[in-house]
Amino acid sequence: MSQVLRTAAFLVPAIALAACAGTNTIRTSSDTAIVQASAAPICRGTGAAKVAQKQAAIETIKAGYDRYIIVDAASANNVQVTQTPGSYRTSGTVYGGYVNATTTYQPGMPIMHGTHDQAFAIKMFRDSDPGSGRAISARETLGPKWQDMVKAGSIRTCT
Repeated sequence: MSQVLRTAAFLVPAIALAACAGTNTIRTSSDTAIVQASAAPICRGTGAAKVAQKQAAIETIKAGYDRYIIVDAASANNVQVTQTPGSYRTSGTVYGGYVNATTTYQPGMPIMHGTHDQAFAIKMFRDSDPGSGRAISARETLGPKWQDMVKAGSIRTCT
């Protein structure tokens, strides 16, 4: 494998993970919202679900609530693989006026494109609200750096 291909094989996934997800939130009432997430093919469907879950937690805290329940969910896989054009290389040797030639086909690189999508409808609760005991803690979902994540406002990676 050439040095260029080795470098590309290392850098492309790293760059893809650097900003592989996007989110959108639609408030549907004072205590409900729809959280949508799209993630790059490398994230897989589980990555899109993780992004949506973290974004639901962020939106819960931003709205002044502590906990949430996912009351509905939908997902889609729009990922496709396209094979790029390949190339031919012919090499040969000459034996007594005759050419013995060999043509080799090198397939092009496959390119993955599209997104894994996830949507959650959430109901938000304050700790003191009835039913909050069965809801998920937004802060626990985000972990010890939850304040930084809420300040950032949205999830951009699926890791």
